[in-house]
Amino acid sequence: MKQVVQNYKSGELALLDVPVPGCKPGGVLVRTAYSLISTGTELMKVSEAGMSMLGKARSRPDQVAKVVQSVATNGVPATYRKVMGKLDSYTPLGYSLCGVVEQVGAGVDDVKVGDLVACAGNEHALHAELNWVPKNLYAPVPDGLAPRDAAFGTVGSIAMQGVRQGESRLGEVALVIGLGLIGQLVAQLLTASGVRVVGADPDPARCELAERLGAAACGDPASPAVESAVAELTDGHGVDQVYLAAGGGSNQPVELAARLCRDRGRVVDIGKCRLDLPWNAYYEKELDVRFSRSYGPGRYDPEYELEGRDYPIGYVRWTERRNLACFLDLVARGRVDVGPLISHTAAFDDAVETYRRLEDGELKAVAVLFRYPEQADGAGASAAAPTVAVPAVRRGGRASAAVRAARTPVRLAFVGAGNYASSMLLPHLARRDGVELSTVVTTTALSAANAQRKFGFAGATTDLDAVLGDDSVDAVFVVTRHSSHADLTRKALLAGKAVFVEKPLALTGEELTGVLAAVEESGNDRLQVGFNRRFAPLLRQAEQRFGPRTGPASLRYLVNAGRLDQGSWYLRQDTEGSRFAGEGGHFIDTASRLLGADPVSVYAVAASGNEDLQVVLGYPDGSTATIGYVTTGAAGFPKETLDLVADGKVLQLDDFVRTSVYDGRKRWVSSRLPKARDKGQSAELAAFVRAVRTGGPMPVPLESLVATTAATLAVRASLACGAPVPLAEAR
Repeated sequence: MKQVVQNYKSGELALLDVPVPGCKPGGVLVRTAYSLISTGTELMKVSEAGMSMLGKARSRPDQVAKVVQSVATNGVPATYRKVMGKLDSYTPLGYSLCGVVEQVGAGVDDVKVGDLVACAGNEHALHAELNWVPKNLYAPVPDGLAPRDAAFGTVGSIAMQGVRQGESRLGEVALVIGLGLIGQLVAQLLTASGVRVVGADPDPARCELAERLGAAACGDPASPAVESAVAELTDGHGVDQVYLAAGGGSNQPVELAARLCRDRGRVVDIGKCRLDLPWNAYYEKELDVRFSRSYGPGRYDPEYELEGRDYPIGYVRWTERRNLACFLDLVARGRVDVGPLISHTAAFDDAVETYRRLEDGELKAVAVLFRYPEQADGAGASAAAPTVAVPAVRRGGRASAAVRAARTPVRLAFVGAGNYASSMLLPHLARRDGVELSTVVTTTALSAANAQRKFGFAGATTDLDAVLGDDSVDAVFVVTRHSSHADLTRKALLAGKAVFVEKPLALTGEELTGVLAAVEESGNDRLQVGFNRRFAPLLRQAEQRFGPRTGPASLRYLVNAGRLDQGSWYLRQDTEGSRFAGEGGHFIDTASRLLGADPVSVYAVAASGNEDLQVVLGYPDGSTATIGYVTTGAAGFPKETLDLVADGKVLQLDDFVRTSVYDGRKRWVSSRLPKARDKGQSAELAAFVRAVRTGGPMPVPLESLVATTAATLAVRASLACGAPVPLAEAR
């Protein structure tokens, strides 16, 4: 395996091939997914290693004292050999990571192989592909927390221990001096605790970041801005606590702390800065100076860290491991946001170059992560992925099909009459025999009146309940914004109506479960989702030409989605979900139709800085479908192109205007170019109306609609954990 190491004598940094550590009792072997560079502590080590021998001695007087003592005890030659031997050897870097448990040692019963854990320790959470981590130095990662964010666990624990030492209370005011990685986390933890925070740092970008993440005010410690903010927030009394999170050789932080702290306030040293306490200033205010020892109680105690002997919670509430677990919980619940702190994510193979750029100042960063390569055997991140449950379909005891009079028109109500309904659905229905457009429901009276006039609805209203209570209405179309689909579908099913809902059926697992609960309660499973592409005539024709297959298939689907206009409601991800959540079901359903099954796994990767996705679907027979969903392509390129390869044959679909099939004899057949793209809406609506009229099966089994929706939702879960997500039916 590979590990980042440094030679302290020469300063050389290397990505070294080293043996895989053994899995000893009392700990676990962890395959790293992400590890975090401490831009303070680690860069200080790297910088020291590049110094001359005199410079090293000046920077570490504590080590010089040990050398002097060794000379007195062992003599100069023996001491020289010992010191040179220690300097001229590789030492590890790193102490904060997240990874997957690959092996469990004897005596460990709180995690299992495949679990995602955050790990700590400068001897155990190293920048290496595999680490052995003792029990008290790891904590399970809460469900839904991305490995990238969980990699902050150790530095978060350091910040948390500092805050605990400050004994902050609700409503107090604190000053954080130094807004690097630790200082930013201290500021967020204090803010989450109800403490108002003033930050001090000479870097304007770091001050702006801290304010964006909740600090009341920040500024350069040499300017009057910080002192003015403290005076305003404390009525001139001074802050209750000062947290020294700065480094370097200046004594300014200590002096600033004395000047801005209130009488009998607390000063907590977390970083490694100069501490020449001005006696008069600290004496006159009787300031309480405290040190924060790394991650918390247990640190540097070999019985705790190496032997796994925990401290009783009644005596030591917050240990290293409990601090680690607490910080992970806060991040998982959104009380602390580490995402904005990430300045750069580098491939682990580029570790040496990344350190060089940081040391040279070319890369200015608050937090930098190493991302580790996936393992070919599927171990690692994929084993830690949460399984997304596909809710089981349970039908109640009532009749599935609504009872309706024979030979009467199918009466349809529309909820929503926006652009899609008016351009792609209603024109087909308005001229279809055997269909009566009964009522249109919209939120504004004018839009309902416009739809009534244009398409001939018998009535128009803004009262949804009146339509759902109308026994003459056979089916309800839900064509509203995405966030309302699941709730409206649920209400219509409970009212006994057949339902056609445009994609997506649901934006969350909870919404999907709610729809299925309505099916079970009402016994009404008359549901269709607007996955129209499977009904497209060209695609159906190509399927027939391709014929049945015997072996696994490989499918590639490129969706050149393009950019949306600024202000489009599709961009409101907080309420309407992501673009892929909104329309990705189209493409998953099409792939599943061509492959003849529902997916069993989902793996998604996102491009940096835009909405481009690559989604890989796995199927029961070993077939795979790769959906490339891109927003950055050329506008003139076709929107949808598809290739299906199996059994020596290839099916090609070119944007629903041409299909081709190549068989084993190199013969190809192309369809006639249609007058306009037909993506299947007309055939889909005909199938739905026929099912409602006859009481026959719905066009697509409900189980398939649910599986497609669950797979679409699993894309977000895969992006969060950075790994494939298995799909399994809930029992």
